Amino acid sequence: MHSTIFDTPVVNTALRGLSRLILRAAGWKVEGSLPAHAAKSVLIAAPHTSNWDLPFTLMLAFSLRLRVYWMGKASLFRAPFGGVMRWLGGIPVNRSQSNNLVAMSAQALKDADGPMQLVVPPEGTRGKTRHWKTGCYHIAREAGVPIVLAYVDYGRKVGGLGPVFQTTGDVDKDMADIKAFYAPIQGKNPHQFET
Repeated sequence: MHSTIFDTPVVNTALRGLSRLILRAAGWKVEGSLPAHAAKSVLIAAPHTSNWDLPFTLMLAFSLRLRVYWMGKASLFRAPFGGVMRWLGGIPVNRSQSNNLVAMSAQALKDADGPMQLVVPPEGTRGKTRHWKTGCYHIAREAGVPIVLAYVDYGRKVGGLGPVFQTTGDVDKDMADIKAFYAPIQGKNPHQFET
């Protein structure tokens, strides 16, 4: 994987302090921590209802000392901001093409030197949707890594890491259990989020 802002020691340390300061000043609380056995993991990013989710996710990642990569629609990576988005950990996804993203993502997790958390929004869009995509599940299963239930709860002004979830192979049951965790969590635009 490409180098990111999380691999830049001085900048990373400065942004960790700044992120904590901004979150605290805005009345936000950070919860959870990443267990050692989940250093390589898939982080579910839900609910995803606003463009504000990315800045909050990045501030939480700095605060929690994570090394995240996140998937975003390819249009976010056009000039002039494409390089910056990649440096922030972004991976462009062309949703109009079938490009074996699950296999490539799983292999990137397996090949990573050291910690790597891949942030995947299962809704696949900021718009309202009842159907969650299962790519996050299949990436974790194929890579042999756990899923961490990450969240940004605008209702309580709390963000962080919830339980670590091990896939069982029963995708329907596992996804139902994962969605149940997110039921009380409120997105920035709560009318766009259903579990």
